[in-house]
Amino acid sequence: MSQSLPDSPQPVAADRVLLTPIKRRSFFMYAGATAGATALVLAGCSKDNVVPNADPNTVSLGNGNLSILQYAYGLEQLEAAFYAKVKASTVVGFSAAEKAYFDQVAAHEAIHRDFFKAAIINVAKGTPIIDLTPNFAGIDFTNRASVLGAAKVFEDLGVAAYNGAGKLITGTDATSMAYLVLAGKIVSVEARHAAYVRNLVLPGSFAADDQVDPISGLDKAMSPVDVIAAAKGFIVQTIDASQVGK
Repeated sequence: MSQSLPDSPQPVAADRVLLTPIKRRSFFMYAGATAGATALVLAGCSKDNVVPNADPNTVSLGNGNLSILQYAYGLEQLEAAFYAKVKASTVVGFSAAEKAYFDQVAAHEAIHRDFFKAAIINVAKGTPIIDLTPNFAGIDFTNRASVLGAAKVFEDLGVAAYNGAGKLITGTDATSMAYLVLAGKIVSVEARHAAYVRNLVLPGSFAADDQVDPISGLDKAMSPVDVIAAAKGFIVQTIDASQVGK
């Protein structure tokens, strides 16, 4: 493993939305770099609803296509918070290459988080869910094994979440398909993260049978309800994903 990650190829226009801080420009300026300013408008978003919360400690993700954005935004909040904490910590046993890798992933996850927040506000014209409060009490951020174990959980869960959510996107128009394509670009990055971390935890396990089905050759997929159940120990709030995509 080299001491620094290889330089990435120059991004094409459609990728720049994921590589430039969202806050610097409006989301439509990024969308305009693809097939036009409406390329990421989600069909039916105006009809999506946010389910009122009976419990102030419960965060409802709502339904329809907007709920899928909220779901992804919540998960990216969690990952971004974790990697920011790793970046700010002194992890005993990390090599220089591993430190550089985790710093880079911290940037990736912050971009993903901001991407979805911008999409909710500027494209779907919705109100993002609140900033979630992470619960990392069970993670020792000074211990390499503890950090790698948690990273493995988050990355495997993230890949399975995107794989399970893709089929929930409604609409066959070009705009909905454009959103699906961009989600596919994000999950491919998450899968790269997962493979690298898995190999650090156990060499050769980057595509183990517990994640990639040996018969179909397809990666694991999980429903929003199952993903939130698996992640609930890391989030202070209760997340209601029962209506996501419906």
